[in-house]
Amino acid sequence: MKLFIGADHRGKELENYLFQSLKEAGIDIEMSSLKNNEEDDYPDFAFDVCQNVLKDPANLGILICGNGIGISIAANKVKGIRCARVVNEEDAHHAKNHNGANVIAFGGISKEEALNIIKTFLNTKSATEERHIRRINKIIDYENGAYNGL
Repeated sequence: MKLFIGADHRGKELENYLFQSLKEAGIDIEMSSLKNNEEDDYPDFAFDVCQNVLKDPANLGILICGNGIGISIAANKVKGIRCARVVNEEDAHHAKNHNGANVIAFGGISKEEALNIIKTFLNTKSATEERHIRRINKIIDYENGAYNGL
């Protein structure tokens, strides 16, 4: 598993802190290679991170912008990505264990809070309950044009 992280200019300071902290903790992490400036656009970072996440089903992603909403919307436009905007550890757990998220997004939270959310996301097992797997598969089927449940 490799973790990919990216942020627009509003999340760059937090991204740098998280990258360094997670690297020191032994996490295999890669930062987006896109350059930040005051005019950068969050969709670019979402698309960059998500394309890397898709290279291996075990990969995960972290996205940061001003509030996590815009960047999560952009991420969810990438086929195969299930991104959840999270605000606490419980959200991170449910995103991965109930909803099959492979990317989480946030913004406007403290460094400690962000680190705890990421650790929870990384340590949470993927969905195993039939009801969660069924729901995740419906999302995947719909994305692939194969959902016939309506």
